[in-house]
Amino acid sequence: MATADVIDYKIYGDDMQLVEIELDPGEAVRAEAGAMMYMEDGIEMQTSTGGGMFKGFKRMFTGESFFITTFLYNGSGKGHAAFAAPYPGRIIPIDLRSFGGSFLCQKDAFLCAAQGVEIEVAFTKKIGAGLFGGEGFILQRLEGDGLAFIHAGGAIIKKELSRGESLRVDTGCLVAFSPSIDYDIQFVGGFKNALFGGEGMFLATITGPGRVYLQSLPFSRLADRIAAASGFQARGEQKGVAGIGGGLLGGILGGDSSF
Repeated sequence: MATADVIDYKIYGDDMQLVEIELDPGEAVRAEAGAMMYMEDGIEMQTSTGGGMFKGFKRMFTGESFFITTFLYNGSGKGHAAFAAPYPGRIIPIDLRSFGGSFLCQKDAFLCAAQGVEIEVAFTKKIGAGLFGGEGFILQRLEGDGLAFIHAGGAIIKKELSRGESLRVDTGCLVAFSPSIDYDIQFVGGFKNALFGGEGMFLATITGPGRVYLQSLPFSRLADRIAAASGFQARGEQKGVAGIGGGLLGGILGGDSSF
């Protein structure tokens, strides 16, 4: 396992956060394409697949872009680059050394990391999780011995589960967890619960020991609400146009002299 650069950072903001990375000469940070907000003089951008075509395709499989950008500081003193969250929520720093060099998170959660941290594909081990896991089926495995930053929507809850302690979670609300956590998908019991409960037919069951991060607003839920609202608005506008057109036509046929 390659040794990752040791970086310092500051997280700014409340609901729309950004992380500013401080780099020494020769240090670098890797980020998802399009995440950079600003960078100071002396920082060089190097966009690539990060290790060949296969690496790029693996990232695409986890919801990231085919390319990854490395921001290498070639100046003197300290250099700074900042990376912004893509939607309202929180940025979570993960020190991979504290978890044996590996941490699992939902697809497209990765924001940036110290050079030396790799993004791999992780699949759930059980067939139920694979078939019905939703957001939890394809996971990202962050590997290395440095800092990585992930993003989650809404409010964030951190839980430390003891050995044998279990929690049932909406599959979209499970952001990230340590490799020691056992992860599975279970059917929501009861016909009415499954069809009319509004929480989906399956829940993720996580069992300790280990750390778990949960989010209150999965992006998929936010996108569904926006799409639903847009659909209602579009239908309303169509009805409004039809109403206006119908009124005009009725006025003309009825001999309305105001037109």
